Amino acid sequence: MAKFELKLPKMGESVAEATITTWLKEIGDTIEMDEAVVEIATDKVDSEVPSEVEGVLIEKLFEVDDVVQVGQVIAIIETEGEDTVNTTPEATVIEVEQTPEEVVILEEQIIENSSVTSGITDFSESSKFYSPLVKNIAATENVSLNELEAISGTGKDGRVTKNDILKFVDDRKDGKIPEQSTIKTVKEEVKKPTTSVKKEVSKASPVVASGEDEIIEMTRMGKLIAHHMVDSVQTSAHVQSFIEADVTNIWNWRKKVKVGFMAKEGENLTFTPIFMEAVAKAIRDFPMINISISGDTIIKKKNINLGMAAALPDGNLIVPVIKNADQLNLVGMTKAVNDLANRARNNALKPDDIQGGTYTVTNVGTFGSIMGTPIINQPQVAILALGAIRKVPAVIETPEGDFIGIRYKMFLSHSYDHRVVNGALGGQFVQRVKDYLEAWDVNREF
Repeated sequence: MAKFELKLPKMGESVAEATITTWLKEIGDTIEMDEAVVEIATDKVDSEVPSEVEGVLIEKLFEVDDVVQVGQVIAIIETEGEDTVNTTPEATVIEVEQTPEEVVILEEQIIENSSVTSGITDFSESSKFYSPLVKNIAATENVSLNELEAISGTGKDGRVTKNDILKFVDDRKDGKIPEQSTIKTVKEEVKKPTTSVKKEVSKASPVVASGEDEIIEMTRMGKLIAHHMVDSVQTSAHVQSFIEADVTNIWNWRKKVKVGFMAKEGENLTFTPIFMEAVAKAIRDFPMINISISGDTIIKKKNINLGMAAALPDGNLIVPVIKNADQLNLVGMTKAVNDLANRARNNALKPDDIQGGTYTVTNVGTFGSIMGTPIINQPQVAILALGAIRKVPAVIETPEGDFIGIRYKMFLSHSYDHRVVNGALGGQFVQRVKDYLEAWDVNREF
């Protein structure tokens, strides 16, 4: 008999861990190839992990609510044939976007025999949970237990994630955090609490609920999204540019062709694919909007993959991705938009549907807002909010003179990371989107 190691697959760009939510199979159950074994959740999507082989589940390495790193073995499946389990453990490599270096994650068997448990650092003295990955990085980078416990974790229940410890290591190398030996020396010389070398962190005042208040527990996804948003604000220097676009031609054109479009293509033509087409064209004109930051380097993305913020039934948001959006015509864009939106509403998105995004568009006008200031979807550097289309009086310029008329207008709100996108680029990009929208050909064939 052979043993197959079922590992947590890569779930999407910037996703390095997932939470076990439900085991669909129990020990002793027979598993077919491609049959789901376990349900998992990340801050982007809920999904299932299928088996790559046929066999019998003989071991589960994690319990429900455990946090698992991408690449870690989560279960053992016994299959027919010779035993193929390696006697020499292999390493799994995971890309870390926040630093230019690669972090090599050794599987559990290696970690147990590594310097982590050889006496250099005794993690048993700590009451906190640290994943094997974090322990391994701490041992490799000579991070002491005292330093590790001083790190403010951003993971589930305040756990220290790989991004937290890597940021600590980078800050220490840059001199922002003194070495442990230096900290001890300073502490010995400090005589008054007012001269403590530790930076005081202001804490929010505790909220006290009265007897008449209702206490509502945040959902698991709600907590993950909250952390993701806070991390984005702390990472990127958010700046916004606003512009108003006249979409009267688009409004009238869609009204004229939408019935025929449905009859011919079998798809409902909304405004979203029209706006997505304009955004994809503008990105081709300004490719430096389509980038990410890795340490002190810029990664210029080859593909234009548009994220489309969509509301879930429980009120949370998810961002499915239209791959190679600039290569789609309006019919193809409409089919992609409708398919992703429908599957998002039915909780039927797959992990591949939410990974690889390079720029995001969110339609705040759906909820009646005329504009918004969206938070950047890391590791991207910009996001565009589409406001509600309104019928308003406007000055219309003609060769015969100016006059007041009724027009359909909307605001475009562009948030961008001022570390790499200056005001000129951020403003010119959203201006180009406006130009494409206002130049819409009313005689266009779909």
